[in-house]
Amino acid sequence: MVRPNRLANETSPYLRQHAENPVDWFPWGEAALAEARRRDVPLFVSIGYSACHWCHVMAHESFEDPAIAAVLAEGFVAVKVDREERPDLDALYLEAVQALTGSGGWPLSVFCTPDGRPFFGGTYFPPRDRAHAPSFRAVLHAVAQAWANQREEIDGQASELTQAVANRLAGPGALAEVPAAEALVAAALERFSALYDPAHGGIGGAPKFPQVPMLELVLRAGAAGDRRALEMVEHTLAQMASGGIYDHLLGGFCRYSVDSAWQVPHFEKMLYDQAMLARLYLHAYEVTGDRRWRQVVEETVGYVLADLGAPGGGLAASEDADSQEGEGRFATWTVGELHALLGHERAEHAARAYGVVRGGNFEGRSVLHRPVGEIARDEELEALRLAMLAARRRRPPPGRDDKVICEWNAMFGATLAEAGLALDRPEWLAAARALAEFLLGSLRDGEGRWHRSYRDGRTSGLAVAADYAWLVEFFTRLGEATGEARWTAEAAVVAQDLVERFSAPDGGWYTTGSDAEELVVRPRDTYDGVTPAAGSVAAVALLRLGARRGDEALRERAMATIAAAGASLGAGPLAMAHLCYAAELAAAGPVELVLPGRRGELLDAVAGRFLPLAVLAWGEDDGGPLFSGRQPGQAYVCRHNTCLAPLAAADGLIEALGLVSR
Repeated sequence: MVRPNRLANETSPYLRQHAENPVDWFPWGEAALAEARRRDVPLFVSIGYSACHWCHVMAHESFEDPAIAAVLAEGFVAVKVDREERPDLDALYLEAVQALTGSGGWPLSVFCTPDGRPFFGGTYFPPRDRAHAPSFRAVLHAVAQAWANQREEIDGQASELTQAVANRLAGPGALAEVPAAEALVAAALERFSALYDPAHGGIGGAPKFPQVPMLELVLRAGAAGDRRALEMVEHTLAQMASGGIYDHLLGGFCRYSVDSAWQVPHFEKMLYDQAMLARLYLHAYEVTGDRRWRQVVEETVGYVLADLGAPGGGLAASEDADSQEGEGRFATWTVGELHALLGHERAEHAARAYGVVRGGNFEGRSVLHRPVGEIARDEELEALRLAMLAARRRRPPPGRDDKVICEWNAMFGATLAEAGLALDRPEWLAAARALAEFLLGSLRDGEGRWHRSYRDGRTSGLAVAADYAWLVEFFTRLGEATGEARWTAEAAVVAQDLVERFSAPDGGWYTTGSDAEELVVRPRDTYDGVTPAAGSVAAVALLRLGARRGDEALRERAMATIAAAGASLGAGPLAMAHLCYAAELAAAGPVELVLPGRRGELLDAVAGRFLPLAVLAWGEDDGGPLFSGRQPGQAYVCRHNTCLAPLAAADGLIEALGLVSR
């Protein structure tokens, strides 16, 4: 029996999955760096995450091999990193591998000097040589030999690569004048249209990711009257919701599609995707009134609340692509399985409805999908869905990473609060409150410092800028949704801490706080990925909170973020789509909508409307300027420090909002 290594005491389920490897793993930290210095050997840094299929493959092929473990032990100090717990390390070393190879991904395999400077790396290395990839063992031998015989060259390469990473992560040069918001959006839309897939929606070919920040920008343009923009985003939403990337039995989305038609997913389900996509579909429902989009919101939120609850509170990070039976086996079907479960006639109906065919479309099995644009179910199909879901729950389930990531929980909490108000779901608002209470009680320490993750009563890692930015967004949205003054006060505390700990001199944001471990490069998060960049989230959140509390300093800090994006924003706004939202919000005001007192007809009239350029204040008087001199039963609509006459009727309020939003 293999003796557990140092990872056995870690909080991360991903690290603990490697606790019985024969590899003598260290978690990242001073102990690993000191051991590398003492032995004068390189660090081998392996970065991945629990839901990563190829991380599991490389672990099985290489890290469970005693012979490879012996090679690692002889020539390296081996370090395992959970990228979800340490996005700062992941950003640094991913950038290094991209600089070396032109691409990156996970598992990420990086070789570093004992002080942490990268000098060589890649992603997945196979157990045996292949046409375009050397074996992992061959890579280890080559690096060890170079370390022994070419130290001066390695040191020079490490210095050059570290400087290249620093340059790539540095803030872009500021422009003398940032383009107007309208010009940024127009340029982003032009670029999106050029990349758009008219057959299947979204952008590009395979693999295909949802790219929510971009789709939100396109939807805002559609809501403002651009018919082509609205057509593109609705077509994309329909394709995703009816495709295999969506879980038609339970709700929720897989991370991406391996094909261009959204049919065959990479089967892992991430909490951040549920948060971002549920919010996107909510906004589409508010814009169009199409009940298909509401169904997706309700099913996705329902899936998260029912299936991703973590022990002790909060929401789990992810579900794996793999179960005991292999990748995707939990979610896919054969015709024979349907017949055994449902009988001939009902099985044929289910097979037609969900695209189950003999031979399948994934390793002899079928990923469920619906005809394009169809997701509604009649009574008979609903009965079939429930029977299939019950049978699926009897299968060996996929692995689950039940650590609670602060950023992702705050992201989902913001969606939950916004959707709870918009769709009049008080139980969702109660769940959002409970989530906020859990985060405050479990991820904030006695000195007010937030932490990145939580599991089994223990926190791990200091929170990064994205954690703080999404907490500001969550607490602000929760205050708007509930009318409770406490939450905007909590948002203001977090916002102040965000500004003090993470501000860069040029107006941008560092990923790590001023009190965090000093890495060879202090990373920055500038461009959107599948989630918005931390600095863009901060800019939007500070603009909204600043308007809500009448805090001009927060607005100025957000404006500095937009200015600091500089030439990069002007040259490629689509890659910074969420910062374009901040620019739109800054140009618009934002609109302040004040409804003092308890919920009533006026709030009901606006609660489900798409108002991306407005902030809402109602309920408890927080003592701030938005409530000063305002009377219950009246609606106050203001922009740029100018207010319309008080309104008492819902139709007048709707008309006024239309005027100030133009």
